[in-house]
Amino acid sequence: MSDSLKRTPLHAFHTDHNARLVPFAGWEMPVQYTSILQEHRAVREAAGLFDVSHMGEVRVHGSGARAFLNKLVTNNVEKLQVGKAIYTVMCYEDGGVVDDLIIYQVGDEEYFLCVNAANVSKDVEWITGQAVGFDCLIDDVSEDFGQLALQGPKAMEIFKLASGQDLSSLKRFHFIQGSFMETNAIVSRTGYTGEDGVEIYLPAGEAARVANRILEIGKDHGLQLVGLGARDSLRLEAGYPLYGHEISAQIDPLTGGLGWVVKFQKATDFVGRTALQKRLDEGLDRKVVFFRLEDRRIAREGTEIIDEDGNPCGKVLSGTQSPMLGRPIGSACVSTQALKDKIPLLVEIRKTRIPLEIAQPPLHKV
Repeated sequence: MSDSLKRTPLHAFHTDHNARLVPFAGWEMPVQYTSILQEHRAVREAAGLFDVSHMGEVRVHGSGARAFLNKLVTNNVEKLQVGKAIYTVMCYEDGGVVDDLIIYQVGDEEYFLCVNAANVSKDVEWITGQAVGFDCLIDDVSEDFGQLALQGPKAMEIFKLASGQDLSSLKRFHFIQGSFMETNAIVSRTGYTGEDGVEIYLPAGEAARVANRILEIGKDHGLQLVGLGARDSLRLEAGYPLYGHEISAQIDPLTGGLGWVVKFQKATDFVGRTALQKRLDEGLDRKVVFFRLEDRRIAREGTEIIDEDGNPCGKVLSGTQSPMLGRPIGSACVSTQALKDKIPLLVEIRKTRIPLEIAQPPLHKV
């Protein structure tokens, strides 16, 4: 493993638990501890604990922070209040996506942003550049935080046993700041698996101690450690986008199925609004969809989508095996005309043409 890779505060924890570590977005991260199938099923049926400390954290604060963020992102920051979070994207002027992120309002004039690990430097540079003229400060505080995700139908029960605090009444996309398990933390009812649970932001130096405590309490309730392999299959089953796949600088949020976070009606202008409104008015020429395959072969990223005559209609963006279905699933960017005409769509894998079943997420709930 390269010495240049970054390590999370849980690196020793991972090696102690026999994780298979791989390079990911400049980090040395656990891809699995036992098997992706076993870890995936644990999250769907009981609970899983993830180290997501590689994600970036950015603090935006000052009297102009709210107005600035409302210009920066497509969702409506005016809807936020202390203790509430929103999912959103920030766009370039041409409508392409810089990144998707969650914004937490942690104070009257203070916000906490969680951004993708691979994009931290790019995002901080972009955010800082856009803040000119606003009375606010931008701080990259990623090094200060560890982040754990506890997800699954038993996640809230395990969190209560580990912390002594019952957050079952906490609404989705709300959070609490305070003392949890003898450390200061932000605990939010958010996640990336399609299951109930929490994400815990805490001081980097406390991450391993808290992870060990949750694991010790949770093991009798089916809790397993989960690596990046199952994180990806879980998010794809749930139909959640991954930056660089379903959204990117080339795939705008409308095309990517995230029109619900683009608030054209909000009073404040936002970066990319003109370009996105133009695309909406003219009609999208392609759209991201999710699919299942009646086959054992997986349609990998880049596989061409074709019609029955072999004409190209799009490309696969993500593909994997659904552990819950035992079938391949994926996402693709497809011509809207082909979707409108409802022509049969196929993928060709090793000279075999396989019908594509367009499906609404969650894909594992047939």
